[in-house]
Amino acid sequence: MEASVIAIVLVLIGYAIGSAKVINQGNEALVERLGQKHRKLGSGLNFIVPLIDQIVMEDTTREQVLDIKPQNVITRDNIYLEVDAVVYWKIKDIEKSFYQIDDLQQALNNLTATTLREIIAQNTLEQTNVSRADMDKQILQQLNHTTADWGVDILRLDIQSITPPESVRKSMEEQSAAEIRSRAVILEAEGERQAAIKKAEATMTSVQIISEALRSHPESKDILRYLVAQDYVDASQKLSESNNAKIVFLNPSISEGAMDEMIGDTGSHRMDDNGSNGN
Repeated sequence: MEASVIAIVLVLIGYAIGSAKVINQGNEALVERLGQKHRKLGSGLNFIVPLIDQIVMEDTTREQVLDIKPQNVITRDNIYLEVDAVVYWKIKDIEKSFYQIDDLQQALNNLTATTLREIIAQNTLEQTNVSRADMDKQILQQLNHTTADWGVDILRLDIQSITPPESVRKSMEEQSAAEIRSRAVILEAEGERQAAIKKAEATMTSVQIISEALRSHPESKDILRYLVAQDYVDASQKLSESNNAKIVFLNPSISEGAMDEMIGDTGSHRMDDNGSNGN
């Protein structure tokens, strides 16, 4: 009698151990009964019927990463590229992911590689480099259209690198360098133009100040002659420092006459303004 009780207890213990199944947090499992789909198990402690029920799949429902091997792609303008991408995905319906597709990861890999080549082949090399974010969205949308039947949600697709042939890379680098040099020349020219404008404005202001001073103080003509002569000497010295400069020396008598004429005109204007020209 005691042996029978012990045997029953052992059977019950074995049954309990065999029927208890613990599913880890973030995972789900599928149970088949006598070879047919029965139910889905969530995380935690679950019980099944030993010998009748069988767990045929347990997988995570968390986000997963699929690294797509570098793909050789031909663009619309016949440029060979090597494209490397990464796909972030998760199982949304574990039953579909098991019963609708045989090898889920291999199917996702092949589908992503095919779609990637198809989308890039519709663009030129320049469009591929400029519109990478738009291509990511387009590929993602096309992938999800298919993987919805597999119970899978493609969360993100990142094109990590697009590598053209060495000859194309050199041409792109030369073009980029030429554009940088062109922008530098334009900025330099613009800077010189602004400097010339500022200098012209300063010169105009100086002339106005000098003219006003001559009107108020005619005796300052000698000071003006000295300043002009000093500027002439400085300008001649700067020109002589350049290898390509041609220096033309102005006859001092001519320059002095021109200066006297300018000062005289200024003085005559002053007299006209004061009304003291004797008329």
